[in-house]
Amino acid sequence: MSEEDGKFDSILFAMAAQHTGGVPEMLGTIASFLNRKTDFFVGGHEGEWEKLVLTVFRGEAKKAQEVADKKRKEKEAEEKRRQEVLRKKREEEEASKTATVTELTEEEAESLQKELDAKKSKVEESPAATSSTAAAATEAATDKANSDSEDVEPGDEGKLKPNQGNGCNLDRYSWTQTLQEIELRVPFDVKFTLKAKDVVVVIQRKSLKVGLKGHPPVIDGELHCEIKIEDSLWHLEKNTVVVTFEKINQMNWWERLVVTDPSINTRKINPESSKLSDLDSSTRSMVEKMMYDQKQKELGLPTSDEQKKQDVLKKFMEQHPEMDFSKCKFN
Repeated sequence: MSEEDGKFDSILFAMAAQHTGGVPEMLGTIASFLNRKTDFFVGGHEGEWEKLVLTVFRGEAKKAQEVADKKRKEKEAEEKRRQEVLRKKREEEEASKTATVTELTEEEAESLQKELDAKKSKVEESPAATSSTAAAATEAATDKANSDSEDVEPGDEGKLKPNQGNGCNLDRYSWTQTLQEIELRVPFDVKFTLKAKDVVVVIQRKSLKVGLKGHPPVIDGELHCEIKIEDSLWHLEKNTVVVTFEKINQMNWWERLVVTDPSINTRKINPESSKLSDLDSSTRSMVEKMMYDQKQKELGLPTSDEQKKQDVLKKFMEQHPEMDFSKCKFN
């Protein structure tokens, strides 16, 4: 296919937005056009149109699979590197422990044993106190683990702290995000290797469904914001379904994946992985314009589009001083 295929994206996006039935409905519209306005189905030898359709779609499917495989290999390589770092760290810790072990003399060993016996006797004499102390220590440790030492802004009380990927780790799935895209991971605890035919994944512009065939879905609900269906992919990574999709609004952080999820505190998000400098020029310009307009609105000032209109109007008024604009209302 031509490298200029992207020049039709805006037209196809407009078409897709009017097809609430999704891809099947849009393909039906294209097939109807070819039937009514061309000789696509009857102009060649019998079955020739089917071969052409299969050739084109298989070519695009191959490209999509190559992209998915590349992302999967990159993630596997990154996970392998992470595991290697953890392994080396554990080895260093074990080596450090071994190096600090010293042999006790018989007198030191006997003295240490007496101390341990004395402590054991005290514990046995007051089991209630020991149980209470242990419970208190456990509770304190739990509170410390779940607490957020940073100040919480008004309105953010009760919101979860984002995970390292600026998303959220929930009981049955986890997700991460950048300003441009979302990655969802849904692991399944089954005793066999999952295949694509075992999984149900339905991605719509404003909804998502993920689960195993014959079982209640893990996710089945309305997404927090709209996504680009044409840039959505999913694949199996061992027994984990990995779904990636692009946001339509690439200026805002998502508070949740689906509307039934608990909210995360987006004020605590680390934006390092989504700097404007990482975006292509057109996307960066769009995001910068949106950020400028948002700031202008907060200050009660005109947006960039409104300012342009005012400038055009001002120039027109200067060119026609004979006209009276005092009673005109301009939006």
